[in-house]
Amino acid sequence: MVCRPVRSTSLFTAIVGIAAGALVLAQEPAAGRGGGAAQRPAPATLVMNVTFQPAVAGKTEQLPFVQANVADPNLELKQYGAGKEVLTNAGNPAQFIPFSAWTGMASGPFALTFRDRRNALDLTGLAKIRWATKTSGFHVVRPVVKLTDGTMFVGDVHAESVAMMSVSEFPVATVRWVKLDPMRVVTLGSPGPNNQIWTTPDLSKVDEVGFADLIPGSGHGTGGWVHVGAIEVYGKVVPRAGTQ
Repeated sequence: MVCRPVRSTSLFTAIVGIAAGALVLAQEPAAGRGGGAAQRPAPATLVMNVTFQPAVAGKTEQLPFVQANVADPNLELKQYGAGKEVLTNAGNPAQFIPFSAWTGMASGPFALTFRDRRNALDLTGLAKIRWATKTSGFHVVRPVVKLTDGTMFVGDVHAESVAMMSVSEFPVATVRWVKLDPMRVVTLGSPGPNNQIWTTPDLSKVDEVGFADLIPGSGHGTGGWVHVGAIEVYGKVVPRAGTQ
């Protein structure tokens, strides 16, 4: 008879102690019990806005895609592989995008990238890319980055929309990257087991951003090509040496 109240009191004390401990833990900050709020990734802002324009006013025929077709004068056009064979699409506007790059006459794989003359880019954290694309056949548009050390990578994310120009976006953090040969625009292997090809570039040091098509174009008609009408890059800027 005497033991039961003792056991009950002990159990009650234990329950109160656990509840009090839980209350203390609940009142502590979520990150690091030593104090300080959890660090949240900084929101990505628009750091590169690539849009296109006619190089020569009044020209409606298809012409080679050149630096003058890039609307922002601070963005420098870079062409790799068969990139110089990419044409404008001025004579055949693609839905709501009045002017775009068209790749039907490219005789091999290519990449077009854009380099901000003032800033390198940090595409870590919540960085994302949004673009307007249209494709034909089995062609797809893939993201390309070139780092400040000169290495180039192509991503496994791709956009395809056969029917019409469409806008899509993806977080850069979800992309798996493969090293790219900038001369031939072909993928390269990375050291690793089982024919490993994936690699992890340092996306805090991005020099150029653009797109690639790894399949030659088939010419005019509906055989195989890609249109790219605009690219928006969201991330953080890293001022280049000598710029403010």
